[in-house]
Amino acid sequence: MKTRQSKPLKKSVTATTSPAPKATRAATLAAPLVTGVKTAPSPADAETVIEIFSRLRAANPEPRAELDYLNPFTLLVAVVLSAQATDKSVNLATAPLFAIADTPAAMLDLGEERVRGFIRIIGLFNTKAKNVIALSRILLEQHGGEVPASREHLEILPGVGTKTASVVMNVAFGVPTIAVDTHIFRVSNRIPLVVAATTDKVQAGLEAIVPEPFRLNAHHWLILFGRYVCKARKPECPTCLIADLCRYPDKTVAA
Repeated sequence: MKTRQSKPLKKSVTATTSPAPKATRAATLAAPLVTGVKTAPSPADAETVIEIFSRLRAANPEPRAELDYLNPFTLLVAVVLSAQATDKSVNLATAPLFAIADTPAAMLDLGEERVRGFIRIIGLFNTKAKNVIALSRILLEQHGGEVPASREHLEILPGVGTKTASVVMNVAFGVPTIAVDTHIFRVSNRIPLVVAATTDKVQAGLEAIVPEPFRLNAHHWLILFGRYVCKARKPECPTCLIADLCRYPDKTVAA
């Protein structure tokens, strides 16, 4: 039965993009900020970081995004499918898929060909179908059909990288990780919170500087902020709630 976020069986989580080559993709995005002609401003100090997250929390106390799941297994599958795909396309594909296969055993029973049919509207669906079946088999054979709560075990699953593992650990198990996708990478380098040329370095930096009271939800706040306010091509600086705290030199102005 389909339920919304407020119902116990269905939740939402921020999508995270993965398989683009980390160093190449991240370095390209960071180049104008880290190595470009303009000198990047110094990262926000501790007091400013607290104020930034205090405002984000006040504006959205319980942040969530649009990627739907039912349990830790469907969360894992949804995030794997979300790489280089939109939340909307993943949700369209997984709603009927999860209705009949919300456990590793049920997913294996479907088989790769049928899984492929459900996710055909998602980019890289052939590879993703293979990964979903392969990770389902590993979960059954090595973890009793349960999703492991450790990064070490998650990252060896097919289709799972640092960001996917971080999202699952954060949302399913309450570990205060900060998964970094292209939105968070951009926001962190712009404000800046952490200036770095790779997503892994930004993640390590954010987890080091974000105060504990904000760390669990920091991923959600930052990705939503990057998606709807601090946009890639034209950030909404005139209406941004932290514009006075942001040190980005190329702020947009009201039309």
